[in-house]
Amino acid sequence: MSGHEKSSLHQTYAGSVDQNRLMREYPWGPSFLQTYQGMTRTTLEDLQQERFAKVMACAWKTPFYQRLWSESGITPHDICDLSDLNRLPIIDKTMILADVDANPPFGSLAMRTDRPRGPAILQTTSGTTGNPQPVIWGAWGREVQNALLGRIYGWLGVQPTDVAHSVYGHGLVNGGHYVRESVTRYTEAMLLSAGTGIETRSDRQIAVMQQFGATVLLGFADYLRKLADKAVELGLEPGKDIPVRLIIGHLLAGGREPLEQAWGGAKAFNWYGVADTGALASEGPERDGLHLWEDANVVEILGDEGENSGTNPGNMVVTCLAKDDLAPLIRFNTHDVTRVLPGINAADLPFRRIDGLLGRSDNMVKLKGINVYPSAMGGMLAEFPGFTGEYVCRWEKAGHGERLVVMCEMTDVHAVDAELIRSVLGDRLGVGIEVEVVVPGATASLTGVHERQKPTRLVDAR
Repeated sequence: MSGHEKSSLHQTYAGSVDQNRLMREYPWGPSFLQTYQGMTRTTLEDLQQERFAKVMACAWKTPFYQRLWSESGITPHDICDLSDLNRLPIIDKTMILADVDANPPFGSLAMRTDRPRGPAILQTTSGTTGNPQPVIWGAWGREVQNALLGRIYGWLGVQPTDVAHSVYGHGLVNGGHYVRESVTRYTEAMLLSAGTGIETRSDRQIAVMQQFGATVLLGFADYLRKLADKAVELGLEPGKDIPVRLIIGHLLAGGREPLEQAWGGAKAFNWYGVADTGALASEGPERDGLHLWEDANVVEILGDEGENSGTNPGNMVVTCLAKDDLAPLIRFNTHDVTRVLPGINAADLPFRRIDGLLGRSDNMVKLKGINVYPSAMGGMLAEFPGFTGEYVCRWEKAGHGERLVVMCEMTDVHAVDAELIRSVLGDRLGVGIEVEVVVPGATASLTGVHERQKPTRLVDAR
């Protein structure tokens, strides 16, 4: 065995990623717009086709897909290009978890039959409904996702002079680790990685934000709102005593304006991703929808029967084009519901745009044949003066049927007409629901807003 062959068997994570290739294939910073502005859709699809061939080659060397596709009667010769993608079965977390149970401890998705696994990062899902799912990244796939998130931060205005305060968690889940890697490697900003309220209590977070002059906030809107309230409680003026000018995080419908107001007019931007795939889409400076990162993903928006949804809401099904080294994801159903926005975008990019997260198909309540998404309720409640942004939906038995009760926090419960809220929500949803108006903080024990990155919005009490 030659010296080169010996060294290649012991390659480190850092040594296995060619940064020049990474910038060339998945550009960030000024190179992002230089590469993609004015690009035709045909050119982008040619790029997707080239990368699809590579990720399929990896998938055929992965026991998970070898077994799944063989059982479906599919051979390597059956899938020649992206037009054949719909011939492949859709996968989701339940299938991956079943594979982990059958092939512990990591499952067969992160195995290769042609070579050793190589450098990898192991993280998990939250495991709130059972054993956590392992989420494993090879070095190349991981760094592409880090660079894509760095692309988002740079495009939306993160500068070398910024102090970026992150409230993403640093436990087993991807959150804070992923953000730390992206900010420190693919921007020039200074990162203050505080984590959740459990890791660094809220009053301490406010103290260090003031001490170090935080200018950018990164995290989930719910907790960032809580931090603004805590600052006021401590006698500080958000946006002045803490000079935040920019917020980049995860916003649900109706959540942008209250968050911006809470932080003294700082401009808030939305982006979207999931633990398994990393960053998938982001708003640009124009905020005219979320641009899909279609240089790194093929995204299908599909109905319940697997049909193309067009511009109607549907499940987001993702094929990650950059995960061609380990644990490829081919037609992965995120169960997040969104829709494609029609028309062209103001940034002159070849990417399609989506409307953001409209709900989850696996966290949906069906009432009298109507689909109700609890995660979308906040946007409707935001129209009512005094709504704090906090709510939870309780799904419970009612006689021989079921009902949905929305507990919503209001600053002054006596000044709110619960019957009016019930009537408006019923008209919007097309089905009757119940409304309970409660005082600020009353839903916290149910939502876990002070402890969880993503608060619980549905409690199944049936």
